[in-house]
Amino acid sequence: MSVVDPVANLQALIRCPSVTPAEGGALTALEAMLQPLGFTVERMVASEAGMPDIENLYARIGTDGPHLMFAGHTDVVPPGDEASWSHPPFAAEIADGELFGRGAVDMKGGIACFVAAVARHIEQHGAPKGSISFLITGDEEGPAVNGTTKLLKWAAEKGERWDACLVGEPTNPDALGDMIKIGRRGSVSGKVVVHGVQGHAAYPHLADNAVRGALSLASSLMDPPFDAGTPEFPASNLEVTTLDVGNPATNVVPEKATFAFNIRFNDTWTADTVKAEILRRLDAAAATNPLRPGRDATRYEITWADRPSHVFLTRNDALIGSLAASVKEITGKEPKLSTTGGTSDARFIKDYCPVVEFGLVGQTMHMVDERVAVADLETLTRIYGDFITRWFADAVIH
Repeated sequence: MSVVDPVANLQALIRCPSVTPAEGGALTALEAMLQPLGFTVERMVASEAGMPDIENLYARIGTDGPHLMFAGHTDVVPPGDEASWSHPPFAAEIADGELFGRGAVDMKGGIACFVAAVARHIEQHGAPKGSISFLITGDEEGPAVNGTTKLLKWAAEKGERWDACLVGEPTNPDALGDMIKIGRRGSVSGKVVVHGVQGHAAYPHLADNAVRGALSLASSLMDPPFDAGTPEFPASNLEVTTLDVGNPATNVVPEKATFAFNIRFNDTWTADTVKAEILRRLDAAAATNPLRPGRDATRYEITWADRPSHVFLTRNDALIGSLAASVKEITGKEPKLSTTGGTSDARFIKDYCPVVEFGLVGQTMHMVDERVAVADLETLTRIYGDFITRWFADAVIH
């Protein structure tokens, strides 16, 4: 099959229903694209007790450095009610210049374009002056336990080393060329349980309303702000995401209230220091705002979510400069260098090599009728192709 056409590549990938944790044929389709180009392809299955096995793919062409990695995922979120789609979510139909399908932008589209870009580079220039690898997981949209982290460790233990990585996540908010992600904020989540004393609503002196404490403790986490931001990052932000009492009776004072929170923090903090600040605020609020005046301090307990995401910022002029120059060459735009948005697998890759993210426009990701403009697929392929040439030229010189 010819893989220089990103549209055909994407259609082949979308037609594989690879909803996490199912491989769905997507890695098989990708392997069929890469092997004829000269890539050595390996499929690695990762396991973890209590979780589904995940199949991942690692492919490489070339044996010498410099070594450029492209990383991404073929797993997708569920389509939801398929009857709500104007085109079937796994049919990859084209209508009015747009290609519809789950994963079109997040992120099978980025993979399809990079495959096409590599194919064109080999067709026009021969094998790269170094090595190119694909590190593709099937667990990015899931727990992210049996995916990129284990695939990186597996490859590194086999002797793989990388000089730079491009992740093909959809980074552009409105149009191609808007934004390159050069870092990501950290993320910490937790759950707080406040304990009171159950009682009759008509006799409040005999009860301690846990809701009072939950509101006070939650407020202490949301105000004042954690910081004012840094030159590269926006201000850290904590949001209370749930508040649950589980009390169906309107005349019963609840004995327990639970709230959950998530903070996205900048490089002012580490996961450990932001946790310490959260505990300081909770302790202060518990001591100064008891459930009722004159009572003891509010009793609470906190549980932290597993595996916090750590903040990182990439400082690599060759990688960022090559990509920014390619974006400007093809689109005429100066891309914004940003650290906004959620987490991605770049948070794992940063421990192995410098990493940036650039892909399609993300406006329809995870939505009904997820879709991508066909013209954008060609434009992104050209950007990736220009970047491959620039990066290898710069890496060889240095």
